[in-house]
Amino acid sequence: MTGPGASTGARIRALRASRGMSLSALAAAAGIGKATLSELEAGRRNPTLDTLYAVAGPLGVPLVALVADEVDEVGDEALTSHRLHVTVEDGRTTEVYLIRVRPGASRSSPAHAAGVREQLVVLSGQGTLEVDGDVVPLAVGTHHSWSADRPHAYACTGDVELVAVDVIVTPAR
Repeated sequence: MTGPGASTGARIRALRASRGMSLSALAAAAGIGKATLSELEAGRRNPTLDTLYAVAGPLGVPLVALVADEVDEVGDEALTSHRLHVTVEDGRTTEVYLIRVRPGASRSSPAHAAGVREQLVVLSGQGTLEVDGDVVPLAVGTHHSWSADRPHAYACTGDVELVAVDVIVTPAR
């Protein structure tokens, strides 16, 4: 297979190997099947957004480290995330995304790598953000920042999609 799926698989395989993790260990840490991870690494499966986030956390890398440079948008039936900007500096990677959560949809995000901070600024729509059981109402102009090395979830509670700028800062490993 060629294209973004193959590129992503190769990146995951290289990062796993550089960390001395077995396929089984990464699959277990990410909460995905070993066969799924094997197919992903071999480029025989295109990754979902859930899978990318699940794998990025245990590898200790930002999402952008797994996705090919030519892939600016990833999504699923609940959320679309469009990469706006990435800055890699000594000590951290900052990713900026425009996210859209569809009306009535929710999207759970597994814990990111240790030390990751996330910020959300709502541009339109309304919804909720749940972190550690705390529910934060989201409306136009809302800004919220949290430690994203814990599971969190977004939901659109209105009739129009929730649109927000999402900034994720990942410390260097």
